Amino acid sequence: MKRYAELADEIDTAIRNGTLRAGDRLPSVRATAASHGVNASTVFQAYYLLEARGLVRARARSGYFVTTAGTPAPQPLEAASEPDGESVEVDVSERVFAILEATTKRDVVPFGSAFPSPRLFPLQRLAKTLATTVQKLDPRVSVEYLIQGNAQLRRQVARRYVADGIAMQADDLVITNGAMEALNLCLTAVTRPGDAVVIESPTFYAALQALERHRLRAIEVPTHPENGIDLDALADALKRQRPAACWLMTNFQNPLGSAMSEAKKRDLVALLARHRTPLIEDDVYGELYFDAHRPKPAKAFDDEGWVLHCSSFSKCLAPGYRIGWAAPGRFVRDIARLKLSTSLTASVPAEAALAAFLERGGYDRHLRQLREALVRQQQAMIAAIARHFPATTRITHPRGGYFLWAELPKGTDAVDLHRRALARNISLAPGPIFSSRGEFANFVRLNYGAPWDERCEEAMATLGKLMRVPS
Repeated sequence: MKRYAELADEIDTAIRNGTLRAGDRLPSVRATAASHGVNASTVFQAYYLLEARGLVRARARSGYFVTTAGTPAPQPLEAASEPDGESVEVDVSERVFAILEATTKRDVVPFGSAFPSPRLFPLQRLAKTLATTVQKLDPRVSVEYLIQGNAQLRRQVARRYVADGIAMQADDLVITNGAMEALNLCLTAVTRPGDAVVIESPTFYAALQALERHRLRAIEVPTHPENGIDLDALADALKRQRPAACWLMTNFQNPLGSAMSEAKKRDLVALLARHRTPLIEDDVYGELYFDAHRPKPAKAFDDEGWVLHCSSFSKCLAPGYRIGWAAPGRFVRDIARLKLSTSLTASVPAEAALAAFLERGGYDRHLRQLREALVRQQQAMIAAIARHFPATTRITHPRGGYFLWAELPKGTDAVDLHRRALARNISLAPGPIFSSRGEFANFVRLNYGAPWDERCEEAMATLGKLMRVPS
């Protein structure tokens, strides 16, 4: 058990046996760190975990206070997946489309959405920046930045890499129409039809759709809900099946929320470099961390250029602007040429507006507010699961992102639950769409990216009732 979990359990016990009572203030983070011989980050993680259990609540500028004796927390999901490791053809698009088609309607509670609520983003400020920037835009830039994108934006993005200790220059980046275009361009650059690609199990359904569209085979590798892909199983797959590439999420994986440690990322990059196997790293949630520091991507440990790092502003700043990028290492010229021959360029006004927004500052302040909101919303959803879902439900406890992965009681049909919930204007993402083989029949992904309100609480209560009533 990790130290922060041990500390949380100590305080949990003190609350439940009455040593700490409702209204009591917990010792400060600094005092607890000193008395237990740990760093402040460990204490914050422990307090976050207690918040998720519904036992304490933070008050602005006052500290953490005991709320009640709490509702027993949902059990953590601790077992790794167990795919057979063989490559298979992918045929998921129709299933995914059929399930998700109705989840975008405005009157549906968006637990099945792939996006956070637009209410969490500074869209009015962005719109003002866009209007001002467009008025001053030199028409010649649409030609000058045709290949790799707006130079000012690339410089701003490169500076964020450098701030995280990753060597990066503007010319190392290609601006794209969102992260999905970046990921697809990278997939095109390093594979040919018929090749096999390693993915996590479960994996984001858009990755499966991309493999299907490129006529590639999938090799699902066991993945742990807390610390990510099994490197021993990956090494075996590399040796036995010689995949053309890996497509992984190393930070707050969708749908699990898992995050690989820095040591594990370093080992991953070294393993793939020995096999000369490209890693397409999908890192769209990396800025949505709940701990003290941004977790480094695998790209931070890439000395040979085998990591094609992809991200965007869609999940953390500007949904709808469709601006992403690739930092594809040794493949940068390949990606630039592919970009030029497919969609030509990203939106010139959107690129310029985001460059100006980042240059003027305020982005990091927005990110802090966004992360704080997501922590509160995660706590609210976990508490609602404890109140309303069957006691045997198991869930992940991600330290970032905005998804929970839940294992429902045995025999629950997640696709049927999705259908019945949608009839009541509640969406969820059923487990089978996250597998090339349609596995995870009694799992669901739940999105806590919307501000919590009475409607969300009622929707969770309805889901709990539907699980207890056969269809």
